[in-house]
Amino acid sequence: MSRVFLDLAVSLDSFIAGPDGEDGGLHDWYFAEHGAAEDIKRELLEGIGAIIMGRAAFGTAPDGFDTEYHVPHFILTHTLRPTVERGGATFVFVTDGLQSALTQARAAAGQRDVCIAGGADVARQFLTAGLLDEVQLHVAPVLLGGGLPLFRDAPPSRLEHIRTVQSAHATHLTYRMGEP
Repeated sequence: MSRVFLDLAVSLDSFIAGPDGEDGGLHDWYFAEHGAAEDIKRELLEGIGAIIMGRAAFGTAPDGFDTEYHVPHFILTHTLRPTVERGGATFVFVTDGLQSALTQARAAAGQRDVCIAGGADVARQFLTAGLLDEVQLHVAPVLLGGGLPLFRDAPPSRLEHIRTVQSAHATHLTYRMGEP
């Protein structure tokens, strides 16, 4: 059975973007061309069948964005827009909530995984609703000192450690969601 998992890069002080929205080195691991980071990236590319993200994480590009993930992307938004196709990826705009986006993403993904890819608000909504099976964090060795916090107001949860992988630019942690 496929899983629904959160996959985000985060600083040691729990921010997914700096004070001005900057990356601050959080995603350096993704561009490594060898080693453990490359293996994790390959796992993601092979395992993900659909992606859910918020409108802010999607950005402002009217015709989508280039991505290696040639799967349906479900964008949570308040503004209905027509579906956009670009470079093998489809961007579907969902205005009727988390559950609708998840239902559509599961149907599109089939036996593959559904990835919640940001931003922080969408991640927190999925955590609060209890809709995640796993959390995968790519912890970059940086302190941003402020910015967009991932776990602000997250509900109490006990997580079960699944694995830790060390790469040159991040420590990759995977947890199974447990009971509060």
